[in-house]
Amino acid sequence: MRHLATALVLLTVAAAHSLKAADDYVPGPDSKPQEGVPKGVVTKYSWTDSKVFPGTVRDYWVYVPAQYTADKPACVFVCQDGVMYSAPTVFDNLIHKKEMPVTIGIFIQPGSFPAPSNAALGAEDPAQKKTKGKAGGRSNRSVEYDSLGDKYPRFLLEEILPEVGKQYNLTKDPEGRCIAGNSSGAICAWTVAWERPDEFRKVFSSVGSFTNIRGGHVYPSLIRKTEKKPIRIVLQDGAGDLDNAFGNWPLANQQMALALKYQKYDYRFEFGDGGHTTKHSTMLFPDAMRWMWRDYKP
Repeated sequence: MRHLATALVLLTVAAAHSLKAADDYVPGPDSKPQEGVPKGVVTKYSWTDSKVFPGTVRDYWVYVPAQYTADKPACVFVCQDGVMYSAPTVFDNLIHKKEMPVTIGIFIQPGSFPAPSNAALGAEDPAQKKTKGKAGGRSNRSVEYDSLGDKYPRFLLEEILPEVGKQYNLTKDPEGRCIAGNSSGAICAWTVAWERPDEFRKVFSSVGSFTNIRGGHVYPSLIRKTEKKPIRIVLQDGAGDLDNAFGNWPLANQQMALALKYQKYDYRFEFGDGGHTTKHSTMLFPDAMRWMWRDYKP
């Protein structure tokens, strides 16, 4: 019993340490506004007419750096789940220091199906009206993000990028396009580059859901068995990430990293002790962007 009690105490201490460690990731100066650094502009838009995901609506934000001029194509950064990693501030600082190219950021929320209004429900049961008429609707996030295949890449390439391209001069160079996401948004980012390396060749993945939510657990095997693609990736995860019926996130990300190593991809694996959060990824994001764009030539 004494040994069991000692083991329980050690486990409790270890768990407490792990929780504390997950809070130890503190963003550096590149993630904070700096005096004398020109600030870009972030504008909110809505997309309500998707042909790839019909019936969905979503908001998205476009960041335009102060250094952007219409006569030169800007690089592109796409991020799932909206604005994350303090990206606009990081871009302000790194573009100002010429540590990354002039880049337009597109931060997209997943689609949702709007809840019908009470008026649209007509003569249905009043109890159903109360439920269906609530704001929020049904999220399409997992369908869009966790699914393999070319549907979400098509959504970006056929709908969002052309729409943003009506206002801004976006590069067509796949080496000048980076895509990012957290959790299911991360596997989505990888899927876009995997399906369309002719359009996107840089990926930032944080606590990626490379697990069996909708079949994403096959990626390590696919990477090993498929001819190497021209993709550069920063892969981040932590020992305290999720472990549930869909799989083990730390193990899945380690398998991804080993598969990338086996196929000699240009990759960087940042494995910490945090959980399923953006704390670690937000801290390392500026350095990851430097590494990602280190040799870019328009």
